[in-house]
Amino acid sequence: MKRHFASAAGLLVVALTIFGCGHLPTAGWVTLIDGDTGMDNWNVTGGANWRAAEGAIQADKSTTKGASVLVSKKSFKDFELYAEFWASDDTNSGIYIRAMNPTSVSTATGAYEAQIWDKNPNPSYSTGSLVNVAMVSPIYKAGGRWNTYEIYAKGSQITVKLNGVVTVSTQDSRFPEGRIGLQYNGGPIKFRKLLVKEL
Repeated sequence: MKRHFASAAGLLVVALTIFGCGHLPTAGWVTLIDGDTGMDNWNVTGGANWRAAEGAIQADKSTTKGASVLVSKKSFKDFELYAEFWASDDTNSGIYIRAMNPTSVSTATGAYEAQIWDKNPNPSYSTGSLVNVAMVSPIYKAGGRWNTYEIYAKGSQITVKLNGVVTVSTQDSRFPEGRIGLQYNGGPIKFRKLLVKEL
């Protein structure tokens, strides 16, 4: 009986190792945000009140018009990214990757953006899309709860998962390397985890 139990337990450990068990990534991952720690990994552009508070890095107002972006101090080329975020229904935010110009981060200046904006007037580029690169269908909603984004970028391949579901997967080679950016452009946004693993 003990031998059968030990065998079953061993198989369970192997299965969880291979298929995952819903826990955070660890080996080989670099933590840029962990709860309300990690502000020192980022530079702030724009006038939002980015701060560490209540177990997250967050912003909910700005002293200037336009977007404000937390920009990683480090540049990344090929990587996986894991993030946990909370947005309200009317939040306009996103996660930029491979941002070419760290002092002016936007899709117009050279970056990809995994959108966080449930109420985008153009629903094809609402939450789960890759702005101006890959439209999302069906429409996903993230407002009012904690969500996860997983972003895979290797060469021209970019894949975005929202809460474990692939929302877009595309090929685009315009921006091969750059910074990670967290956008505030209206409505509260919070990030409580952000980890990166270089490939």
